[in-house]
Amino acid sequence: SRATNCRKVSSIKGFFRYLTKMGKISDDPSKELDLPKPARSLPKYLSLEESLELLKDIQSDFYEREYCMLTLFLNCGMRLSELVSINLSDFKDDTIRITGKGSKQRLVYLNPACVDAVKQYLAARAKLENLKDKQALFVSRTGRRLSPRRVEQIVSHQLKCAGLDGYGYSPHKLRHTAATLMYRHGQADMLTLKEILGHEHVSTTEIYTHLDTKKLHDVV
Repeated sequence: SRATNCRKVSSIKGFFRYLTKMGKISDDPSKELDLPKPARSLPKYLSLEESLELLKDIQSDFYEREYCMLTLFLNCGMRLSELVSINLSDFKDDTIRITGKGSKQRLVYLNPACVDAVKQYLAARAKLENLKDKQALFVSRTGRRLSPRRVEQIVSHQLKCAGLDGYGYSPHKLRHTAATLMYRHGQADMLTLKEILGHEHVSTTEIYTHLDTKKLHDVV
């Protein structure tokens, strides 16, 4: 695929740039190798109705944790790696400090739904015995910080419980969902959305403008 070609060519060019920089070779043989233009596909996302259905149909013996996790994904647009790395010390009033790509930090404001979900989960978390990772927000029943893979499994299970499995949804698709809902229903502009999502360039955020089919329909 084009994406595979892009990744492999980028790896080759990066490797030879490194060899040249380190003085292992005098000339970069990949210098004239063109990087294929990556295909720009529209992200998958849940509708508002599907998002509400997902939150309504949670089936788990640790309901508060799963509900809090999904609520943060759907309202804050954070990445999977950002969610699992959250510590209790990252919360202050109605904000949360997120550590994103390249260790860049940003503040994300929590709406009342998120604040309420976090409070309910923290009350349930406090009842856990043998809490080992005391600073980690999301922990297992054994008290250890949840791994990214475990969060993927939890999200997959809850999607199945809501009848939303088989559509290619994942934690990252929940991030797309949050961004789409903010743009469609929250009147967030591109610059605001860029800051919330932690994008380096607004061009990355602009893909969400193509998802507002209602606006396109109304214009036509």
